[in-house]
Amino acid sequence: MKKINIAIDGPSAAGKSTIAKRLAKRLNYSHLDTGAMYRCVAYQAQRLGVDVADEAALATMIDAMQIDFDSDHHVYINGEDVSLAIRENAISMLASSVSVFPAVRERLVHMQQTIAQNKGYIMDGRDIGTVVLPDAEVKVYMVASVEARAKRRYEEYMEKGMDADYSVIYKDIEQRDHQDMHRPLSPLRKADDAVEIDTSDMSIEEVEEAIAQLLPSKC
Repeated sequence: MKKINIAIDGPSAAGKSTIAKRLAKRLNYSHLDTGAMYRCVAYQAQRLGVDVADEAALATMIDAMQIDFDSDHHVYINGEDVSLAIRENAISMLASSVSVFPAVRERLVHMQQTIAQNKGYIMDGRDIGTVVLPDAEVKVYMVASVEARAKRRYEEYMEKGMDADYSVIYKDIEQRDHQDMHRPLSPLRKADDAVEIDTSDMSIEEVEEAIAQLLPSKC
């Protein structure tokens, strides 16, 4: 069967990564969580004391970073598992801040495009269909209400035993949306040829099946 690339875009906590992982398993594809890569940059900057407003310093730091994923969806920075650490709410906000810099985006986008050249990848993020993989054979734009997304993120934190405050998460998601949609470089937007799916009142299974229906029969 011929493999393709699938791009899934949308705002924070819309369920992109969850669906991408399920589809990857279903199709025997590889999932590349691009948002996690920006979180890795934010996390590393915080840990090393690198100024997240210093584009040149961030670029230098990234050049010394190796970001890897394994089949169990763990994320590594230079061999260290940072899967849980990069999911902290504070890191999420920092990730949005570092993503505005051209030097940061250029480096990570180059990594992503290089990886996807062989096809068979499902990528989720903010600008996959518009910038990273504009030629992806299938493009999906997932949306959901702020209320639904805040509830999901809160429940995710609870399941992982992480501290969480629904009101704080709600406000952070609103702020993240504004930052992502109004940044000057590669703002969050729906690609012209993407199919929009509102997941607010849909189960994970329903969303997965809706996207599966968009795939070519020989995929």
